[in-house]
Amino acid sequence: MTILLSTLNARYAHASLGLRYLIANMGDLQAETQLKEFVIGAKTTEVVERILAHQPRIVGLGVYIWNVEETTKVVAMLKRVAPEIVVVLGGPEVSYETQEQQIAQLADYVVTGWGEATFPQLCKQILHGPKPLMKIHAGVQLPMSDIKLPYALYDDKDIAHRNLYVEASRGCPFKCEFCLSSLDKTSWPFDLDLFLAELESLHARGARLFKFVDRTFNLNIKSSLRIMQFFLDKLAAHPDDPVFAHFEVVPDHLPDALKEAIKKFPPGTLQLEIGIQTFNPEVQTIISRKQNDEKSAANIRWLCEASHAHLHVDLIAGLPGEDIESFARGFDRLVAINPHEIQFGILKRLRGTPVIRHTEAYKLVFDPHAPYTILSTDRIDFANMQRLVRFARYWDMIANSGRFANTLPVILADAPFANFMALADWLYAKTDATHRIALDRLAALVGQWLRERGSDGEKVAALLDSDYAGQASLRHLKPKAEKEKSDVANQRQARHMAA
Repeated sequence: MTILLSTLNARYAHASLGLRYLIANMGDLQAETQLKEFVIGAKTTEVVERILAHQPRIVGLGVYIWNVEETTKVVAMLKRVAPEIVVVLGGPEVSYETQEQQIAQLADYVVTGWGEATFPQLCKQILHGPKPLMKIHAGVQLPMSDIKLPYALYDDKDIAHRNLYVEASRGCPFKCEFCLSSLDKTSWPFDLDLFLAELESLHARGARLFKFVDRTFNLNIKSSLRIMQFFLDKLAAHPDDPVFAHFEVVPDHLPDALKEAIKKFPPGTLQLEIGIQTFNPEVQTIISRKQNDEKSAANIRWLCEASHAHLHVDLIAGLPGEDIESFARGFDRLVAINPHEIQFGILKRLRGTPVIRHTEAYKLVFDPHAPYTILSTDRIDFANMQRLVRFARYWDMIANSGRFANTLPVILADAPFANFMALADWLYAKTDATHRIALDRLAALVGQWLRERGSDGEKVAALLDSDYAGQASLRHLKPKAEKEKSDVANQRQARHMAA
């Protein structure tokens, strides 16, 4: 084995689609190329040891915003203990602002952008000469018909235990400045017949979970309908062995034909990720985002009411030109529509994205370390930005987890953002933590907060019990509620006596 391709995935369930594309397009070098994936959090020494066990001459590493710091350590150690190995980097994190990055300085070569043609060519030069003189090699974009599809490289273990990432197209025609896809100018589809044949092969091998990474699945409705029909046919033919599909869609482009297809999916088989990001038209203009808010809201409401699709809707805090009050209005508007999940994200400065052009005008301050999260703007100072970060974390734990489905409406009541921000501030004051809060403790804290705000202790305990039916009984909260109720009565009596 001559070439080892590797990366540190965010978790085991994630299988690297990009590296499989490289292997599929290695040509004569494919037989000499292997794949070895790791997960972030692994010890650097163990990663390096396992890489070296393959005795490669070339190591290609996929670098992303979530793994760049750990991958930098891997590259540094590789070059220290085995300097003869040639390290080649690729991936979105090293495709822009490349020369200023420590990881690029440590590596031998970097391929920026599309790698299917450039990486094999670079490997041939490294192995057989002439030796490449330049460190940075701009990826050559092949015609879509020349790119060999990688799906046969998902092995049986991948199919059985991991998300299978697929794409019917690359690129995006929209220009949202916080997104790397804003640099694409357009979208390029793969041959749909060939793509569907690959899905057919995966399904025949047992694949049932397909996550599409297309930035805009519903851009071409005819293609979208054909792909959805593929899954509907499988659901009809194998009702006891259903497939699950995940698509990312733009919310204001949902024609009747697509709605009719979506309605046919039974519960538990379709998830739609929908990017709203902001409901503020002025902010949308600043970040070059085109969105019909009324149509978007109406479509999300329709999906909630008329389909079985699980909806994951995104909002971003910290965008240039948006203050907390504006974000809160958008958040409350989305809560009123009631999607299954609201992903509360904090703006990040992905390398190469045009959002950086607003730095001076809106006083954008980003963390210099990955994932380059916004720290403050002219509208939101550092302290309040940290409150939003904690809000997002607690929202995942309480709302998006689905574990407080009956209690959440009481928490949110008539002022969702304000109420949950108050809960987030209170939780942080009580725990000084946003991670490693045991579920029972979190439930007890939520109950305590509700009672302190005037909710009836018995009703709170009943809500929490109903949320955890079949999981973990919280009936032990009832005596506590009774004691607290008694304590409150005693305090009132003491006040009356003092008067």
